[in-house]
Amino acid sequence: MASMTSVIQSPIRICQLPTLPLTPNRTVPASSVVVKCRSLASKALNTPLSPMTENRTVSPSVELCSKAIGLLSSRQPLTSRSAVRRLVVRAAAADADGASDGLTGPSKSFAARFPALVTGFYFFMWYFLNVIFNILNKNVYNYFPYPYFVSVIHLLVGVGYCLISWAVGLPKRAPMDKELLLLLTPVSLCHALGHVMSNVSFAAVAVSFTHTIKALEPFFNAATSQFILGHQIPFSLWLSLAPVVLGVSMASLTELSFNWTGFVSAMISNIAFTYRSIYSKKAMTGMDSTNVYAYTSVIALLFCIPPAVMIEGPQLLQHGFKDAIAKVGLQKFLSDLFWIGMFYHLYNQLATNTLERVAPLTHAVGNVLKRVFVIGFSIVVFGNKISTQTGIGTAIAIAGVAIYSLIKANLEEQKRRAAKIPAS
Repeated sequence: MASMTSVIQSPIRICQLPTLPLTPNRTVPASSVVVKCRSLASKALNTPLSPMTENRTVSPSVELCSKAIGLLSSRQPLTSRSAVRRLVVRAAAADADGASDGLTGPSKSFAARFPALVTGFYFFMWYFLNVIFNILNKNVYNYFPYPYFVSVIHLLVGVGYCLISWAVGLPKRAPMDKELLLLLTPVSLCHALGHVMSNVSFAAVAVSFTHTIKALEPFFNAATSQFILGHQIPFSLWLSLAPVVLGVSMASLTELSFNWTGFVSAMISNIAFTYRSIYSKKAMTGMDSTNVYAYTSVIALLFCIPPAVMIEGPQLLQHGFKDAIAKVGLQKFLSDLFWIGMFYHLYNQLATNTLERVAPLTHAVGNVLKRVFVIGFSIVVFGNKISTQTGIGTAIAIAGVAIYSLIKANLEEQKRRAAKIPAS
C-alpha cells in the first residue's frame, strides 16, 4: 500500500491536448477532461487533490463513458505519467465517440430518412413542370409565332432567376475564370442552338411530333461517337436504334401537322444537343450542377439575342407585339411570357438535380418516361388528331429509346465496375 501511495502522490501534470470533439456541434477543452479524470481517480484511491486543482472549474456537461471510468477507477497502480496520459487520451476518445455519454448527434433530415420518397418527388416535379411548360409554350405560339424571340425570353427569365438566387446565396455563386469560360462557351453555344431549333419546331408542328423526332437523339449520339470521336459502339446498341429510326419514320410519313420546317429544326436540335453532351463531358470542372447550368444559361442568352433581333426584330416592331396584345391583352401576354420562361428554367434545373440523385439506369428510364408523359399529355390537352400509323410509330420509337437507354446504362455500369477492380 505504501508503494501505491507513493505512486499516486507523485505530481501529475495536466496534458496539453488539443480541443477534443464530442459531437459535431460541441467541443470541450482537454484540460477539463484531465481534471475530471484526476478527480475520479482520486476518489477511487481515497487520495485528495491538491488545492490548486480543487479550485479549477470543470465543465459539468462532460460525462465520461463507463468504460473510461472503469479504466481510471481501477486499483491498479499508475506507474508513470505516460500511463496517466494514455488513460486520459483513451477516456477522452471514448467520450468523443459518444459510446455512452448520453449525447446523441443531430437528428437526420427528412431527405436523409426518406431518400426514395424525395427522389420520387423530384421525378414528379420534373415531369409536371415539363408538361406545363410544353402546354403553355404551345399556347403562346398559337397567337405569337416568334420562336427566336420566345427562346430569348425563356433564357432571360432563367438568367434573372439565377441572378436573384446568387444575390441571396442560394446557391452561392461559384467563381468564374478564363479557363472555365472557354470550357463552357461551346456547351452554351450548342445549348442555345438546340434550344432555338426546338422552339422553331414547336411553333411549326404539333408538340407530340416534335418530341417523337427528338427521340432520334440517341441515334445521333451513337453516330457521333462512332464516326467522329472514334469510339467503338457495341452492335447491341446499334441494333436497339433500329426501332427508333423505324418508329420515327412511320410517325413522320402520316403526321397530319408535318412540315419540313418543323422536321428539319427538330433534327438540327438533336445534333446540337448531341454535341452539347460531348462538350459537357470535356467541361467537367467539379462545379456543382446548379452553377454550371446558370452560367450556361447566361452565355447561351448572349448567343440567342443577335439572331432574334436580326430575324424577327423588324416583324415584331411592325406588327408582332401589336397583334399579340390585341388578341390576349397586354397583361396576359406578359404573364404568359414570364411563366413559360420560369417553367422552362425550373424544369431544366430540376431535371439536372434529379439526375444527380439516381443511377444511370434510373436516369435512362426517367428520360423515356418523361417523353411519354409529354407526348401523351400534349395529345390530350391540344386534341391533336393522329393517325393509327403515327400512334404505332411513336410507340415503336419510344420502345426503341427505352431499349437503347437500358443497354447503354448497363454497359456504363459494367465499365464502372471494371474500372474499380484494378483500383481495389
